[in-house]
Amino acid sequence: MACCNCSSSSLSEAKEIVAAIGSEPEYAIPLLQEIQRRHSYLPEEMVEAVAEESGIPASKLFGVATFYSQFRFTPQGEHLIRVCKGTACHVAGADTISLIIEQELGIAEGDTTEDLKFSLESVACLGCCSLAPVIMIGDKIYGKLTTTKIKNIIKEYKDGEA
Repeated sequence: MACCNCSSSSLSEAKEIVAAIGSEPEYAIPLLQEIQRRHSYLPEEMVEAVAEESGIPASKLFGVATFYSQFRFTPQGEHLIRVCKGTACHVAGADTISLIIEQELGIAEGDTTEDLKFSLESVACLGCCSLAPVIMIGDKIYGKLTTTKIKNIIKEYKDGEA
């Protein structure tokens, strides 16, 4: 039985995912993780297609996805900026760093720019306390940040130089 809202390409991809992971209800999290790995978020159509293919109710998959903070329902930007909010970074001005990034990009924490170039999120700790305050863009760490440094870093990424 075909999902009336799902394209044939989504159904085909759902078959691959379910074949690789399994269709039992206990595989809900790995199924969702695989969708997100492939798309960087959980497109509604893909969740519905995997539900159709696996026999796990879509409501269960969406329930699991909304319960765990690891899952996103909106596309992630090309450059994910993580602002460390651990104790050392907090004391060293992490909130100011977040505010500057928000102003430079025109987005709030947890959002993605309209052009899908940047996403901004805070994390509990990046484990670089001696470099506080710290951000991570992709897998690159930037530490001992100042207002000027963070503006220059954002400009480099905007200009495609980073």
